[in-house]
This record gives sequence, C-alpha cells and structure tokens, in this order.
Amino acid sequence: MKRLFIASLLAAGMLMSSGSQAASLLNVSYDVMRDFYKDYNTAFQKHWQALGNEPLTIEMSHGGSSKQAAAVIDGLPADVITMNMATDINALYDRGQLIPQNWATRLPDNSAPFTSATVFVVRKGNPKNLKDWPDLLNRGVEVVVPNPKTSGNGRYTYLSAWGYVLKHGGDEHAASDFVGKLFKQAPVLVTGGRAATTTFMEKQSGDVLITFENEAEMIAREFGRGSFELVYPSVSAEAEPPVAVVDKVVDKKGTRKEAEAYLRYLWSDEAQRIAANNYLRPRNPAILAEFADRFPKVEFLSVVKTFGEWPQIQKTHFSDGGVFDQVYSGQK
Repeated sequence: MKRLFIASLLAAGMLMSSGSQAASLLNVSYDVMRDFYKDYNTAFQKHWQALGNEPLTIEMSHGGSSKQAAAVIDGLPADVITMNMATDINALYDRGQLIPQNWATRLPDNSAPFTSATVFVVRKGNPKNLKDWPDLLNRGVEVVVPNPKTSGNGRYTYLSAWGYVLKHGGDEHAASDFVGKLFKQAPVLVTGGRAATTTFMEKQSGDVLITFENEAEMIAREFGRGSFELVYPSVSAEAEPPVAVVDKVVDKKGTRKEAEAYLRYLWSDEAQRIAANNYLRPRNPAILAEFADRFPKVEFLSVVKTFGEWPQIQKTHFSDGGVFDQVYSGQK
C-alpha cells in the first residue's frame, strides 16, 4: 500500500521539499504556476515562522488542471488545491464530497486571488501575421493549445474564441462553428499548458501557442525574450484562478490552520506583488496600478455573465458528448 501511495505521488509530478520533521502541506496546482508558487512558498514560510509558528514543509504537484483535480478525487491527499478555473474545484464537491458546495464564498473575490488574460505566442517576426482570433483559422496556420477536456487553459481558449464571435454579432451557431474550426487547426491537443509550451518552444512545432500571459513571461525567462513575440487578441475571457482548502484532507491530517493561513496570505500585499512579478494580475487595484506597464489593457469577457455559471458551462460545453466534443468531431 505504501509503495502504491508513493507511486501515485510520483505519477502526479510532485516536487518534494526536504525536512521530514516539519508539518507539511500539499498544494495540487496546474501546469503554469510553477514559478509563482516557488516564489510564494518561500515568502509564506518566512511569514509563517515570523508569527512564531514551527517551520512548514510545502510540497507541490503540477499538471493539467482537470487531471490534477481527478487525482485529488482519486485520493491524492491535497491540503489545498489551486486551479485555473472553478469547474475543477467544483468537481471535488460533485464527485468526491471533499469540500462544501459553497467553497468559493470562503475567501474574497470568489476565492480567486488574481486574474489573467489569454495571449498568442508567435514566432519571431510573426511570419503568419496573426493578430486576432480569425487569423488563427487561416489556411496553413498550426495552433498549439491544450485539450479543453483536460486543461483550463484550453477551456479559456475555447470560451475566448466563442466570446469573440458573440462580441462581433455572431450567434451561438456561428460561435460553435468558429471554435470547431479553431481546434481543428491544432494537429495534436496536448493535456496541459506546460506540455503545450514544450511542444511549441522545444519541439518548434506550430505557428502560435495560445496560453496565459503569465506563462508567456515564464517562456521569456526560460527561452529568452527575443525568441518569440507576444500578441494580445482583441477579446479574452477573464481567467480567474481559484483556490480552496480540501476539507476532508486537512481535517484528517490536522492541517486546517496551516492550509487556511496559506491561502489567505495570497491576498496579502507581499503575495499580490509576487503575483504581479510573475505576470498574474493582482486583485489589489493599487498594486495592479504599480505594475501597469506590464499589463496591457484587455477587453475582458466575464465568463459567468457571458456563459452562465460554471457548472452549466461544464455540462454544456466540456462534458462527454458536450458542444466541444460535437464541434471537434464534426457532429455539429
């Protein structure tokens, strides 16, 4: 049983911190948040010990958001889960009763401490002249994007493209036709945002990578700022990555105090500045203003106002047999 448990952790991509005597938290997160939580965890540990608490070990697991949520439902013992959209946290209630239904009300801003925009990462010189969503449908353009069935990144791409059509006078039929064509421009749908980056940057496959603006900054740090160009499309669904304590785990482990403090500190001034330094848009308007030079103004679409509540979005668009499956397979 012990070997099986260890194997499951390794399969989930866990990065273990040292210090077996310290109390520990496991944060199960999504692909493109590695750099943010590397910085944030160090800051939180210093803050936590400054309050007179014992040192705390923080362990991380990263992967495609929906796959990560499924791993927690299947038994990965996350104290906290930090995803890029509410559907993946809702699943912990719907499929596992691991959290209460009202989990999003327990922290400010519907439990989403920052926001992000969807951007196009294109080859240097933008040889295909890709400026907005319709350009991605041009003949010969290969799109690199994660699968919306496994990745929040992919779902925000889908919703942004759908919203673009609605903003320009199209109806639901036109929007479904547009997103179906867009995803067929992708030769392969990878499972998560980091896999998409690897495909585009390391394998040099595709003409455009669709991702979050904070991942674009991570690409710049890793591969160099002159290795690509960044394009902001005219419309982006506003990404609001939420966080939650996993109640059944923390109550069993006795780590509720630590887990709640870990998430609450995301709204501190220090954490909001760490977010901005990692190209996540802070919720604190004063801190957002401090970093205005790195966050171009974007025409954000509110996902809930445009598409309805997340459970309905998931059921309509991304569940098995939903609209995405229909348009991708050509059934609609």
